Amino acid sequence: MKTKPLAFAVHLLTGSGAALALMALIAATAGNWRQMFGWLVLALIVDGIDGPLARKVDTKHNAANWDGTVLDLVVDYLTYVFIPAYALVYSELIPWPWSLVAALFIALTGVVYFADVRMKTADNCFMGFPAVWQMPLLVFLTFQPPVWVTAASIVLMGLGQFTWLKFIHPVRTERWRKVNLPICLAWVVFGAWSVWENFDPPQAVKLGLLLSSAWLLLVGIVMQLVPVRGTAKLS
Repeated sequence: MKTKPLAFAVHLLTGSGAALALMALIAATAGNWRQMFGWLVLALIVDGIDGPLARKVDTKHNAANWDGTVLDLVVDYLTYVFIPAYALVYSELIPWPWSLVAALFIALTGVVYFADVRMKTADNCFMGFPAVWQMPLLVFLTFQPPVWVTAASIVLMGLGQFTWLKFIHPVRTERWRKVNLPICLAWVVFGAWSVWENFDPPQAVKLGLLLSSAWLLLVGIVMQLVPVRGTAKLS
């Protein structure tokens, strides 16, 4: 089937996330965390709009020589896993050489997780921690916790990628979405505020970031423990 320019342009839009990841990498190399997160936010925006556009122009038929799903996974790995892992090495959250060990752990477990065909569940949750490492990195930079807390959190989340525990997608997971989506949006506001303030925002913002982070991290597990009304099975 002949490739239509508009459909191919959507693939290029998805692929632009790789260019944005490179810009984030350059910023991370310079230790400019504000700029790094700025590029990652742009990549997140692209990730949010390319899917609906791909479905609208039907890239599967009109640009069939390129697999949009594979392209999206490559870009997501760069922005969600590789760049945060790289930044961790130079962030001084964990002293050298343990920062490198932690980054290698994130990079390796993340790439294996992205290849897991069981990643997404029937109710649009993620099975295991969904490797969105830029989120905990932002929290670590904001709170500057003791080294052991940062290291233990990374180990737990890394291993959590390979468990049966569920983690929500704030948009696609329908159950409790009316609560989860606003809390996710609040997290974005608190996170952006922290980045803008060079990770030293007001205490109220820090508290909001901490509480919204805990909710997003744990609510999927709580949903598993609370049966859907009318059934005794875990959702």
